[in-house]
Amino acid sequence: MERPLTGEYAAGYQEYFDLVAKGDYLTLLKQNSTKTIAFFEMLEDEKLGYKYAEGKWTIKQVFMHIIDTERVFSYRGLAAARRDASPHYRMDEELYARNVDPSARSLQSLISEFKAVRGSTEQLYEHLTDAQSKLPCNIVTHPMTARAIGYFLIGHVQHHLNVIQQRYL
Repeated sequence: MERPLTGEYAAGYQEYFDLVAKGDYLTLLKQNSTKTIAFFEMLEDEKLGYKYAEGKWTIKQVFMHIIDTERVFSYRGLAAARRDASPHYRMDEELYARNVDPSARSLQSLISEFKAVRGSTEQLYEHLTDAQSKLPCNIVTHPMTARAIGYFLIGHVQHHLNVIQQRYL
C-alpha cells in the first residue's frame, strides 16, 4: 500500500505522517506493533500512574488512548474500504478518557488488548486492495482515505511513545 498523498487527510495530521518511515506499509505496521509492545513491557510498574503535569494523563491512560484510537480509526479504515458513506464525527479523546479508568488494570491486560486490536488492524490492512486503500471515509470534518488512516495509526502510536519517553521517563 502506497503512502497517502497530502490531500487524503487533514493538514493537522501531518505531524503523525512525518513520524512514519519510508518502506512497505505492512512491514512498518508490524514493526510498530512489536516496538510498542516491547516499549510498554519495559516500563516499571511505579511509572504507570505518573502524570508529568496537572491535568495530563497517566502512562496507563495514554496507553488506553492509543488502544481506543486504534479501535476507532481501524473501524474508519474498514468503513472507507467497504464504501460506507455514513458520516463519522471527530473522536473526542477527552470524552473517551473520562469514561474509562485503566488504573486498576494490569499493564499485561492493556498489552493484551493492544495486541488484539492491532492484530485486527493488521488483518484488515493485509487484505485491502490498492483500490480499496484509496477510498475515503466520510469523516465529517476531513475525509480521510483508508491508506491515510492506516499510516496515521503508525504515526499516532509513535507520537505517544515519543511523548512518554520525553515527558514521563
